[in-house]
Amino acid sequence: MAERATLLWIHGGGWRARDHEDGAALAPLGLRLVAARYRFVDEAHWPAQLDDVRAAARSARRAGGGLPLLVGGDSAGATLALHLALRGVDRPGDVTAGLAYWGAVDPLADDWRRLRAADDPWAGLLGHPPVPGDPATVDSTVTTHLGGGTPLLLVHGRDDRSVPVSQTLTLTEALLAAGHPVHTWITHGGHAPALSRPDLLAVTAAFLDTVLPVG
Repeated sequence: MAERATLLWIHGGGWRARDHEDGAALAPLGLRLVAARYRFVDEAHWPAQLDDVRAAARSARRAGGGLPLLVGGDSAGATLALHLALRGVDRPGDVTAGLAYWGAVDPLADDWRRLRAADDPWAGLLGHPPVPGDPATVDSTVTTHLGGGTPLLLVHGRDDRSVPVSQTLTLTEALLAAGHPVHTWITHGGHAPALSRPDLLAVTAAFLDTVLPVG
């Protein structure tokens, strides 16, 4: 398949390490894959990670030869991809679409706090535990940056024990209320199944057909 878009892939790993998923399974869908790097929490706190993936997106866009720019990621990388898709590289709306696989979106959600009370990666990201009203907490919460209309694909396993599936369900509802086109796929399995799984490839391909030129 001819290249249809550049996909900036943002890896997961709790913002403190590099997870194994590199997005390569999506390349046969007509995507030119570019890997983003960003500082981990032992090097810098939020919003340094957003600054880094924005810089990576600018580089990918320059090298893309006019191809549409997509941003995607899994787990903690999906959180960054959502920020980039919703807030833009330089301005809201300058990303064609976002793909988020089992991403965390709200550090103050009750189920997130219960599940991650003993090991909350958001505390590492911010440099302190997330608390209501704290500017860094608010800024790092995906659902505070809606309204630009960027199409999004959200995928999550219903038995995820690392990121509650309700994070994706809550974001879906908020996106729809804000007028974003959103494709949500809640499927079997836990955290971070292989992107090469047939249902995940199929739903991703169907989403791409709605946001990219055909052929």
